[in-house]
Amino acid sequence: MNGSLRWKIVLTLLVVVFGVSYLLPSLPAVQNSGMARFLPDDKISLGLDLKGGIHLTLGVDMDKAMDNNLARMGDDLKAVAREEGVIVLKPTVLKGERIEAVLLKEAQKDKLEKLVKDTFGNLTILSTAVKPDGKVTYVFAPTPEYKKYLTKLTMDQAIKTIRNRIDQFGVAEPDIRKQQGNRIQVQLPGMQDPERAIKIIGKTAHLEFKLVDDVADLEKAQKGIVAPGRELTVIMHRLPDGSYIEKPIVLKKDAMLTGEYITDAQTRFDQFNQPYVTLNFNSRGARIFERVTGENIKKRMAIVLDGKVYSAPTIQDKIAGGRASITGSYTTEEAHDLAIVLRAGSLPAPVKILEQRTVGPSLGQESIDKGISAAVVGSVLVLVFMLVYYGFAGIVADVVLVLNVVLILAGLAAFGATLTLPGIAGIILTIGMAVDANVIIFERIREELRRGLTAKAAIVEGYSRATLTILDANITTVIAAVILYQFGTGPVRGFAVTLTLGIITSMFTAIFVTRILFDLYTSKRAADAPLNI
Repeated sequence: MNGSLRWKIVLTLLVVVFGVSYLLPSLPAVQNSGMARFLPDDKISLGLDLKGGIHLTLGVDMDKAMDNNLARMGDDLKAVAREEGVIVLKPTVLKGERIEAVLLKEAQKDKLEKLVKDTFGNLTILSTAVKPDGKVTYVFAPTPEYKKYLTKLTMDQAIKTIRNRIDQFGVAEPDIRKQQGNRIQVQLPGMQDPERAIKIIGKTAHLEFKLVDDVADLEKAQKGIVAPGRELTVIMHRLPDGSYIEKPIVLKKDAMLTGEYITDAQTRFDQFNQPYVTLNFNSRGARIFERVTGENIKKRMAIVLDGKVYSAPTIQDKIAGGRASITGSYTTEEAHDLAIVLRAGSLPAPVKILEQRTVGPSLGQESIDKGISAAVVGSVLVLVFMLVYYGFAGIVADVVLVLNVVLILAGLAAFGATLTLPGIAGIILTIGMAVDANVIIFERIREELRRGLTAKAAIVEGYSRATLTILDANITTVIAAVILYQFGTGPVRGFAVTLTLGIITSMFTAIFVTRILFDLYTSKRAADAPLNI
């Protein structure tokens, strides 16, 4: 045995060991055995169509995202202008993606416009109007480029936040992807509680700390008579049966602190075994919280989540250390879910459930059974045909076909890909393509044998002539599979993944491994011995 053949055998054995070691953890019998601790933790994950679970299509409220962003830009404009000695009254957001701001002194008009041009390049001045009292009303609008940027940023942030929430929720192999029309597709294999999933995914989780106006007249506030700088909202009271009732409450409009400073949120239990949520702030948030609690001792601080007050405790003393808690008669599950969404961060905009489907596990098992049956029947027919038609060469082809399937499944496990029903179809198609590569090689070898070449020479010449054809055909198919993966959705991408893996492994087994088996076979035979092909 020459050195070249020896290193090829070693490489093939390493690949086989890799394939078997990554395939075994996916077998139920191995998962529950002592062998599992010596094998990789990765295993094949089943997609929604095989395992069952929840499919959601979410719509992101981009108008609300723009309004929130414009409100922050207005506050920044006011703060920066004040630092420059320019007095701007609190800007307000108007319908149609616009900001209205009032400049107190007309003499500072040029200074404000220069400030906007230099510092707020994302805003353009739509109109100005000088009032008789010398004030100047400005209407600003975001540039088209900034709108596109904000749309992309909002979608990316929403996907990241949803993924963080789902990861902490404990769902294995979620499929979360952006779609056209400001939509997000979420697939949660193995999850069967859609209501809880929707509550966790869809909660905006915008947390604010605001002071309660205890002297406000609630009756007047409910009729729409609210003092400037105040707002009417509701406080949630949990009843013994688990339901909530809403009661009116008036808050000071400006938030003293928001959830953007939260670094961690955990569920804890008090001395009565009632769950509550603890919050940790970053250094800046801790300083702000310490200052506002010190300035408002004996006043009530409302903890506002998504516009509703869940608790409004009285500040007894300055709170240092960057820690706070949210109480509200939660169940353990509610407290845990609230901690998840606070820890994962708030969504940049509200989301709506546009589509909801639940796939039962029985349907998934039926799909698996039919897919496996189709794969087994197709594989057996191919194996029998190759054995009958090509003799010894057919045995070689059958061996590498089995190895090919093992390597595909091992690749799915190693790369963390998800096996779907179209993915099983991709495996079946790959088996056919692998056979096609073997047929091309075998027919080339037959042609060389008819020309009178010896078995060794015919094998060398056959592989030399067939390899380029096989590479050309398979590379073009890989390009098509990559395009399918890039632009397709879940099932299409599952098909593209298995097809790509299958093509790579089939080229390796058809060109490399079969050549090793032929070389081993002919190395122990006479030079003029016939080849059964």
